[in-house]
Amino acid sequence: MATISASMVKELRTITGAAMMDCKKALTESDGDLTTAQELLRKKGQATAIKKSDRETKEGAISIQNVGQRISLLKIACETDFVAINQEFKDFINKIGQQANEVGADGLMEKTTAEGPIKEQFVEAIAKMGENMAIVEGITWDISENSIVGHYTHSNGKIGVLVELQGDKNGREEKIQSIARDIAMHIAASNVEAISENDVDPQFIEKERKFLIDQAADSGKPANIIEKMVEGRLKKFKKEICLLNQNFVKNPDITISQFLEQAAKEVGTDLKVERIYKSQF
Repeated sequence: MATISASMVKELRTITGAAMMDCKKALTESDGDLTTAQELLRKKGQATAIKKSDRETKEGAISIQNVGQRISLLKIACETDFVAINQEFKDFINKIGQQANEVGADGLMEKTTAEGPIKEQFVEAIAKMGENMAIVEGITWDISENSIVGHYTHSNGKIGVLVELQGDKNGREEKIQSIARDIAMHIAASNVEAISENDVDPQFIEKERKFLIDQAADSGKPANIIEKMVEGRLKKFKKEICLLNQNFVKNPDITISQFLEQAAKEVGTDLKVERIYKSQF
């Protein structure tokens, strides 16, 4: 039976991140063989992950990673806020986010990168942090040459927003990105369903129309009056949920549309909001 020294335990812990006692036990079971001990810890991690896989994940944080002409947003859940605000969890989701940016967020759990299979990385993280974790949502954008994406993550990590602006970015990248980030910050603080009224999902509007009709029916007014009431309220509703119509949170005296017009004059190029994406816990 090999003697298990403190340095051997420390080395295994450095490699795997597992607890000291688990490392010592794995080395004892493997008679001091480092490779076998790593495999034992990996299997222990898999077993732990399976046991925790049915636990509810209500907390978590969002990671946004932007490299070159590609950006990814990942929403990764855990069980408690204690883990969600932990630096180890933040480092983990950012590491996974960086890999998502390399290989695309779609179907990420089934993919493998230079860091290894994503699924196994989750197994190891669950074993280390002691909570179930899961990718709830993920998106990757490939950005065209005439576009710049700004992004914003709220300080608590619970809200993440992407905004793509189209415009002539020649020599203006930093400024346009700052404009896009300001709009992303506005979206984080607001209820935004679409960029403009033309982009609103017809089914979403129809659902609101039915709600307003039911609401107005209780007034006892004639049908023709109710119809006018509903159309008026619907028009107001569409303005409230469309980004370009909303008052800018950093300057409520102007709308986002007006902010864009002013910003376009400053940078010397027309700017158009091409895409927006918001995710939150």
